Amino acid sequence: MKLTEKMSYLKGLIDGLEIDTTTKEGKALTAMADVMSELVIYVDDLQSQIDELTELCDILDEDLGLVEEDFYQDEDFSCGDCEGCYDDDDEDDFDDEDDDDFDLDDDELYEVTCPSCGDTILIDEGMIEEGSINCPNCNELLEFDCDDLTIEDFEGAEESDED
Repeated sequence: MKLTEKMSYLKGLIDGLEIDTTTKEGKALTAMADVMSELVIYVDDLQSQIDELTELCDILDEDLGLVEEDFYQDEDFSCGDCEGCYDDDDEDDFDDEDDDDFDLDDDELYEVTCPSCGDTILIDEGMIEEGSINCPNCNELLEFDCDDLTIEDFEGAEESDED
């Protein structure tokens, strides 16, 4: 039984009871029945909208599937259980010749705090060797002079970071 049918049945029962609408209880019961009727209409409307949207999503999903087939028809995107798939253990899938330019494991990064804006910037040794950079936040020129530093200076900075 649909919700609208149940509400119609309930309305019929209330009408059959011949409730006196001049009493407080009678007014409350008829008002509740009216509110429930409006809610049923609203829920029924929402359900029909959901059905339409579901149908539209199904159509769009089918259309997208056709577009994907057309777009990727020459590509081989395999699942990993067959040839041509990338396997984490297969080192031959990537060309390592171009990896010499930048390697995150080899470059040590340092944190520098801009004295003007307080922004923390990560820099590498190449930036330090250049001698200066502009703060990306406030454009203040940050200069680096590492000629006078010793290993003890770096060790003291590391110990103060741990505290």
